Amino acid sequence: MAKTAVLFDFSGTLFRIESTESWLRAVLDATDLPLSERELTEAARGLEEAGALPGGAEPVRVPEELAGLWQVRDRSAEQHRAAYTGMSRRVSLPDPALHDALYDRHRTPQAWAPYPDAPEVLRTLRERGVAVGVVSNIGWDLRPVFRAHGLDAYVDTYVLSYEHGIQKPDPRLFAMACAALGAEPEDVLMVGDSREADGGAAALGCAVHFVDHLPVAERPDALRPVLDLAGRPRPGGA
Repeated sequence: MAKTAVLFDFSGTLFRIESTESWLRAVLDATDLPLSERELTEAARGLEEAGALPGGAEPVRVPEELAGLWQVRDRSAEQHRAAYTGMSRRVSLPDPALHDALYDRHRTPQAWAPYPDAPEVLRTLRERGVAVGVVSNIGWDLRPVFRAHGLDAYVDTYVLSYEHGIQKPDPRLFAMACAALGAEPEDVLMVGDSREADGGAAALGCAVHFVDHLPVAERPDALRPVLDLAGRPRPGGA
């Protein structure tokens, strides 16, 4: 049965954040605080192990003092910043101000790249009359990222956790997206990279499809099966 709407996760599904080393290098390039290549590599490794880059690697260990905040980090902009800069501060950098600069960098369109097949899949869904929503656990407004990469025209609604104080897998977040698109859950496909978070849509009655959270160069066409799963629109409408 053809779907009337498809919901997508953001990070690791439609877009991927830059590497930890690229992230750190971009911030250092904007300062007068150069590190040697060895120091930069070591700092990047430390930040990656700490899980300090949103959309990047999961932390090797969440310190006890941040554990509670980490669990609810996507419920507000303040909690998101505090959680990730808290992780970042576990790594020594030449200036304490760099921790906030790193957080600000990850919110820029330049820090994100769409997966190679994302434009084709989103465009095709639009051509078929299938509504598209983005449902993301996040602490900042990702709409400028879609606009900068020319994909905003294909998205009908954004449901972002920090704007509602609710984070996936809570079914209410998916219900908001379905309602915004005027679609019944059984007519909706949710596409994401997290079985725990994105799998919450199944509790609402949505079909769910998972992709792997891989670097852009390693995942050229994982989104294309979505076109078959969404099906062809029924005659006379989506």
